[in-house]
Amino acid sequence: MTSNSIYQHGSPDRTGILLINLGTPDAPTAQALHPYLKEFLSNPRVIEVPKLIWWPILYGFILPFRPSKSAEKYAKIWMPEGSPLKVHTERQANLLRSELQKRLPHPPIVEYAMNIGKPSIASVMAKMQAQGCERILIIPLFPQYAASSTAAAMDNVFAVLQRMRNQPAVRTIKQYHDQPGYIAALAQSVRDYWNNHGRPDKLIISFHGTPRANLDKGDPYHCFCQKTGRLLAEALTLNADQYSVCFQSRFGKAKWLTPYTATTLMQLGKAGTPRVDVICPGFVSDCLETLEEIAMEGRDIFIQAGGKELHYIPCLNERNDWIEFLAELSCTHLHGWLEAPVSDEALQLSRKRALEMGAKN
Repeated sequence: MTSNSIYQHGSPDRTGILLINLGTPDAPTAQALHPYLKEFLSNPRVIEVPKLIWWPILYGFILPFRPSKSAEKYAKIWMPEGSPLKVHTERQANLLRSELQKRLPHPPIVEYAMNIGKPSIASVMAKMQAQGCERILIIPLFPQYAASSTAAAMDNVFAVLQRMRNQPAVRTIKQYHDQPGYIAALAQSVRDYWNNHGRPDKLIISFHGTPRANLDKGDPYHCFCQKTGRLLAEALTLNADQYSVCFQSRFGKAKWLTPYTATTLMQLGKAGTPRVDVICPGFVSDCLETLEEIAMEGRDIFIQAGGKELHYIPCLNERNDWIEFLAELSCTHLHGWLEAPVSDEALQLSRKRALEMGAKN
């Protein structure tokens, strides 16, 4: 158990919001990818294989070779400010902070953290507690709950709490895959793109894949993805022939959720489909899986198979409607936590009484 900052009588109590995203390496280099991949692929929520079987594969075949290959991919999408995932997540936190300052007379502190990499959940939660946060709302930036993403982040949060002597009150949000504001923001992002670039022959709604075994064990992720896809298609008034829900980022030889995005793109290309558009609703910030895997690799697969054009529709990133939805979601879950702060006079009186009764701080 670790000690927190020494408790100070008469200190103001604050409320905070912590946005959590998956994570990213510090740089597009093999040296930076090695510890990132090691931490990511060592998480039992991500790889549900016994260590005796998985670790020889991880340390003997993956970590010696994959970091350099992944680094080449990251280098293709790296921004001047850094990793796209981190850049967009930081911007979202700043915009949410500003939006809540406009909406609320006593707005909360807003920070962001990464489940893997920097800034770490532990460091940011310590920072928030040093700022006086006695109440923290945790918002994982994964609209569709999955054990490998949302639960993994929550494990990390609870591990930090377990080490704290003076814990803050915590509320968590499990998912928002079917919330009207989220679906409306997705639909409008598609309409905006089509208004500028025309409409495709087919819309591919691609989600990050997980092993099929996870679904068989009770993980609801597949169902949540299907519902998001259906609601988005309904909002766009698409019929069943005009869109497909697919799953990308397959890893290893085990069967994953199907249909696979890469296979679907290849089939559509072979069928002579002139144009497909791809949107990835499971990611709220553009990252390697959207900018490189879909916008680059996916385009190559489609065109080489015989297709003409593949358009990637960006993630919600810093869209106003997405930030407004995040603000509404926050306010709903902060209910009862945003009372007017205690006056300085009342705080000083409380501190004076505590000191008179023998308190040291």
